[in-house]
Amino acid sequence: MPKIFKEKWKTWGNVFDEFTIQTLFKLSSEGHFERLESPLFVGKESNVFTAKTESGGKIVVKIYRLQTCDFNRMYDYIKSDPRYSSLKKQRRQIIFAWTKREYRNLMKAREAEVRCPTPLAFKNNVLLLEFIGDEAPAPKLKDAIPEDPRKFLEDVIDNYRKLYRARLVHADFSPFNILNHNEKPVFIDFSQCTSVDDSRANEFLERDIRNLCVYFRKSGLKVDEAEMKKKIIS
Repeated sequence: MPKIFKEKWKTWGNVFDEFTIQTLFKLSSEGHFERLESPLFVGKESNVFTAKTESGGKIVVKIYRLQTCDFNRMYDYIKSDPRYSSLKKQRRQIIFAWTKREYRNLMKAREAEVRCPTPLAFKNNVLLLEFIGDEAPAPKLKDAIPEDPRKFLEDVIDNYRKLYRARLVHADFSPFNILNHNEKPVFIDFSQCTSVDDSRANEFLERDIRNLCVYFRKSGLKVDEAEMKKKIIS
């Protein structure tokens, strides 16, 4: 790999390890994007960036950190998903499966017409996604209260119903993982999303609904968790 290219990735400080740099280089050389633009989120488990494409557009690059992510927590979530029942508890294999799982979940959600980012490609611990927003990224629901909370909530329930009909449960649903894009909800962060055949699926669904109700009650709406669950699974 050319030295100049390697140094370009390292301008973000202690974000990328050598293996991740090589993975990014591979995806970039395949034409998926030209260069990283700016960080959207830098955390302990993943780093999310915008990136420029050769056509001048934007995509999102999500990178799961190989050294500092809590792979034990990842394994705890993924081991009950029947799609990954044969997965062994090995750090890199779990992180790679986690990345593939998010891509696979997003593909299935998009096929079910759930409003969520289109997954573009993945390799190892790196996932490429559609950019949601105009010039700036769409804000998270926690930072952008809807003008009409009731209408927004009904749209959220309708999209979650589509997700459930696709036999998926989000399992990490909250105002942190819903974007408010032009007064329309967009679901994000599908790595914990699991099959309805997961032994913990109902537990996750009820937690998702509870988180949603807590938020919209603060917006002044009267919402009932049991009634919301009935609407989603009907």
